Amino acid sequence: MLFIAVFLAVVAIAGGQFPPGPVANDCLSCICKLESRCKPIGCRMDVGSLSCGYFQIKLPYYQDCGRPRSDLGWKGCSNDLTCAATCVQNYMRRYVGRSGCSPTCQTYAREHNGGPTGCRRSSTLKYWEALKKIPGCGHLV
Repeated sequence: MLFIAVFLAVVAIAGGQFPPGPVANDCLSCICKLESRCKPIGCRMDVGSLSCGYFQIKLPYYQDCGRPRSDLGWKGCSNDLTCAATCVQNYMRRYVGRSGCSPTCQTYAREHNGGPTGCRRSSTLKYWEALKKIPGCGHLV
């Protein structure tokens, strides 16, 4: 039975279905494509600290999202698509709304890039513009 559940989860993720949460599948998919071409790319130095996996998650972000799959740890979770997407969804549940920005893909993308108040920082506008240039992502608001 466990095998069937894991298999169905893998099929759902491969088909573009992410864990449920405030961020719509198409938005989460575009963030994933921007960060890593939606591949488990390991960890890279980014602005003085490591960013890991599908969504280039930093350790403080992983801690803020509630440490899903703590058995995998930060790096392991970041390189597991389901776990990493769950982390992003949890992070957005925690922070979006506190900043006063509307719950749009632009807000989610900019807060993913710039932290809890990223939607208000001009430094995250370039990230949003880059996301919209990804094929299939230009329609997002």
